[in-house]
Amino acid sequence: MSKKIDIFDTTLRDGEQVPGNQLNTEEKVILAKALENLGVDIIEAGFPVSSPGDFNSVVEISKIVKDVTVCALSRAIKKDIDVAGDALKYCKRGRIHTGIGTSHLHLTTKLKISQEEAIRRGSEAVAYAKRYVEDVEFYAEDAGRTDNVFLAQIIEAVIAAGATVVNIPDTTGYCLPEEYGAKIKFLMENVKNIHKATISTHCHNDLGLATANSIMGVQMGAGQIECTIAGIGERAGNTALEEIVMIMESRKDLPFSTNIDTTKLFPTSELTKELMGLTIQPNKAIVGANAFAHSSGIHQDGVLKNRENYEIIDPLSVGVSESSIILTARSGRAALKFRLSKMGYELETASLDKSYLEFLTLADELKVVNDNDLEMMMKGVKAAS
Repeated sequence: MSKKIDIFDTTLRDGEQVPGNQLNTEEKVILAKALENLGVDIIEAGFPVSSPGDFNSVVEISKIVKDVTVCALSRAIKKDIDVAGDALKYCKRGRIHTGIGTSHLHLTTKLKISQEEAIRRGSEAVAYAKRYVEDVEFYAEDAGRTDNVFLAQIIEAVIAAGATVVNIPDTTGYCLPEEYGAKIKFLMENVKNIHKATISTHCHNDLGLATANSIMGVQMGAGQIECTIAGIGERAGNTALEEIVMIMESRKDLPFSTNIDTTKLFPTSELTKELMGLTIQPNKAIVGANAFAHSSGIHQDGVLKNRENYEIIDPLSVGVSESSIILTARSGRAALKFRLSKMGYELETASLDKSYLEFLTLADELKVVNDNDLEMMMKGVKAAS
């Protein structure tokens, strides 16, 4: 039996920190509804104390979203928590996400406090947030570089104070998967009250390991993954929601599942891209323009014979209408025949061979050959016959 993993989407908070891609309240509400329809469990709607716009966005999302938990971020400061609680007052299911830095670097250079003070502040913040909501998540910022023994101490303390979820962020994306997994395993084995809370992963992608670390985290006992659409976010971004979900869908040997409607992954990514004015790299897994595109002749021949030769995911399962056969100078006769057949040209072997030679000359010149180019080529071939 598979273990249900909660998907905590932070596109509207951490994802929106991409420079120059901020959303207004109306746009955030549109995207929040799309995330609800996608099937996420928690939407982190914003950081209410940071600006009037963020506060208003959390309020409006709280009014409209009904089937998921709405989360508001705060620091371990009473004013932050008060504002977060106020923003969530219309919410059917609200969560306050509060926390503090825990690594030696954060404690000594940013916060300039002792470990004992960090435990006190973190515990008091959780207890204070419980005045507003039952569901309180604590984040140990820079947990990835935090000593495991101290991390276990502060996690135990905040759970005792009432935390229902404990977030273990790899804030700088520094951890290797085995290191991050070992950290989660250490907490599972050394925090005596860990059974009273859900462990959450929040991994950044500075070294390209966010998804790998998140998967390792759930393998070691985490029950929630924090992620964004297309992995957008601060610096190199966050764990990509669609990657996490499709790993669990594709790897049936992993005993995990989510509530995500996978057929809405690509449409939700396209909506996010449109609203935020984003450019998603073509080779982005699952939702990139080239994720299901084939230009190599060997690959094209294989995928035309059986899609599973080169695709481990059915494009339809993520909301993409079909695979793309991109005609280039690397394409073979099978791909050209397939494309011409779709255009109404059924060629015998001799005619195909002749057309293929014309095609290669055209492809060397144009790099990518589209249907209009093929139409002109076929007219030229006919005229020369």
